Amino acid sequence: MIDVNGTIYQDLTKILVTREEIAAKVKELGELITEEYRGKAPVMVCILKGGAVFFTDLVRAIDLPLTMEFMAISSYGSATKTSGVVKVVKDLDNDIVGKDVIIVEDIVDSGVTLNYLKGMLSHRGAASIKIVTLLDKPARRRVKDLKVDFSCFNIPDEFVVGYGLDYDQAYRNLPDIGVLSPKVYEKKE
Repeated sequence: MIDVNGTIYQDLTKILVTREEIAAKVKELGELITEEYRGKAPVMVCILKGGAVFFTDLVRAIDLPLTMEFMAISSYGSATKTSGVVKVVKDLDNDIVGKDVIIVEDIVDSGVTLNYLKGMLSHRGAASIKIVTLLDKPARRRVKDLKVDFSCFNIPDEFVVGYGLDYDQAYRNLPDIGVLSPKVYEKKE
């Protein structure tokens, strides 16, 4: 277990969500999705890389016959704000026509990427599409009509890392979610 006084915590200004709070919310969300999709076999789509940690914990908390798919979408690069240009780096491996799709994301920020993705998957013939996110940051939303169907935590407009979320590919292995000190990213931008 990683020590909160350890090296990788030194770049944080504070812990925003603890690993215990995350575990409790993921369990609760898994139970909610199980009830809502009872009798169905949803396709869970993990948005890589940030969503991977949340995704693996979430699918194990869902008591349904589900399938797992993975996509990699890029709109940030190594910046802290979206470029607004969405690029599909890794696409789905299987067809989703007529299937109930649940997109699993680490964080919904501007909404640009998810709005694009939802439209793309809708055009591919999904029966339904819902969005699940670990973190929702509504203060940064640029796509005002994007609906987040399930969210674990609403967070303030701060740059966060941990539990899969990164800055320039680092900090994903933090078991808690913390606010990254601006001194870390201001020197690179």
